[in-house]
Amino acid sequence: APHSETLLTMAAIPRYRPIAGPALFSAGFRPFFLAAALWAVVAVPIWLMAYATGIAPPSVLPPIIWHAHEMIFGFATAVVAGFLLTAIPNWTGEMPLQGWPLAMLVSLWLIGRIAVLLSAEIGSLVAALADLSFPAVFIAAVAREIVAGRNWRNLPMLAALSLLAIANLLVHLDALGLAGTAALGNRIGIGTLLMLIALMGGRLVPSFTRNWLVKNRPDVVPPARAGTFDLVALVVTGLGLAAWIFAPDTPIASWAELAAGIAAGLRLSHWRGARVAREPLVLILHIGYGWLAFGLLCLGLNGFFQFLPQTTALHALTVGSIGTMTLAVMTRASLSHTGLPSSAGPATKVIYLLITSAAVLRLVAPLTGAQTMLTLSLAGAAWCASFGLFVLFYGGPLTHPRVNDGGGKAI
Repeated sequence: APHSETLLTMAAIPRYRPIAGPALFSAGFRPFFLAAALWAVVAVPIWLMAYATGIAPPSVLPPIIWHAHEMIFGFATAVVAGFLLTAIPNWTGEMPLQGWPLAMLVSLWLIGRIAVLLSAEIGSLVAALADLSFPAVFIAAVAREIVAGRNWRNLPMLAALSLLAIANLLVHLDALGLAGTAALGNRIGIGTLLMLIALMGGRLVPSFTRNWLVKNRPDVVPPARAGTFDLVALVVTGLGLAAWIFAPDTPIASWAELAAGIAAGLRLSHWRGARVAREPLVLILHIGYGWLAFGLLCLGLNGFFQFLPQTTALHALTVGSIGTMTLAVMTRASLSHTGLPSSAGPATKVIYLLITSAAVLRLVAPLTGAQTMLTLSLAGAAWCASFGLFVLFYGGPLTHPRVNDGGGKAI
């Protein structure tokens, strides 16, 4: 398996075939990152309109369940797909998915989004079959690559994708009236994404911090490589997330969540985040992981003191950690793979500022009394602006052939 630093930089792979079709389908990160950002811009206003007016979208899912489902299994899963389809060839040595097979996979994802949104019109069963076709085909594609490359080290990624698929199925079983499992499915989806952040963040954040410090701050001792403490912190984080998923609102869950938050915070403190403040492309990784620790701490403390609305901790984990880390991955990998300088230019800095503002505003919204709807709208606007700017400034590089390494200005 490659060194962990290749997991996010994912340096250009000479095995890429030239394709006759659009450059958009020359690599997995291109269409999926762009689709994820576009859906992030579209789905949140639909939810806010439903929340403000009571007019629900034409989905069989209740608006709040639809909102959670689409952020997990629509937006975030597309980011995961873009990342894995680009990283897996580095892990396995196999040819990447390109051209019409990639276009077909993206089409399945898009059909799922439309089907779930219009499920009240087309029926729950048709919507479920349409939506679940994407994870089924994607898991098969990933399994084939891992088996063909005998890359057993990354089998946990296949397990994570399977958990996401099962979680999605649980939501659809609820919509079909077969089981009351929608909330559980959404929690499993969120917990799986957060565990991926804990796992991959533990490789990426110290690795990129170490590289930057060695090059720019040789006077600073870089983060140590992963050891026993990191493994223990991962286990504690996993147990805390499992307790939240399967036994929410119980004393044991509160203790487990609190321990998980402390473990994640201590782990982050070892990675010298304050020393990389001059490079937003590295700093944003620390911020995303910091939201994970903060959200878990809030979950645990709220079980004892009830000092915050229930949604505060949840949105620290979703808007804060998942939203921030997805943009961190999308921007860095897009810059690296399109041949642009791997540094944060003005637009990228604004994107990071906006997603952080969205998370903070969403957290304080329940505390603003009569101004709650206004604050929620501002949070939604900041979220949409951050992903909208990604589409605006990264859409060109993602839809055009790769430029010479380092060519052009930093975005």
